[in-house]
Amino acid sequence: MTDTTDVTVRVTAPVYPTEPDDRVADAILRLFPDATVTVEDDRAVAETDTTASFREQLFDQRILDTAREQFQASQTDAGFSFDLKKQAAFNGTVNFAVGNPDELGDLHVEVTVAEPAVEQFIDHLAPPTDGGEPLEDP
Repeated sequence: MTDTTDVTVRVTAPVYPTEPDDRVADAILRLFPDATVTVEDDRAVAETDTTASFREQLFDQRILDTAREQFQASQTDAGFSFDLKKQAAFNGTVNFAVGNPDELGDLHVEVTVAEPAVEQFIDHLAPPTDGGEPLEDP
């Protein structure tokens, strides 16, 4: 995106006693490699202001329509949120969690958008498509 972008991505995930802390941190970092991750007790928390890798995954996996639908479903004036499957993220795959949370919990992602408008940022992250092909150049 060539315009000024002011975005904060916050990812939270439960860490259960049966799973290593670093595995949960790795799951987050595979999708948001620039994030700063901290693990405290039973929760991992990560923050970043970069979505380039995540956006690239959406294009590579050809799931722009699904992503766009998820983003718009929770869109507010301040941003949007969505849940991702933790196991898929550990494998470097974006898989949106819908319905009941996974037994080990999901990654909860909150995107706060100060600039540009939320709708414009969603258009950048997961642009509208025609027959599965983005209407804008990635």
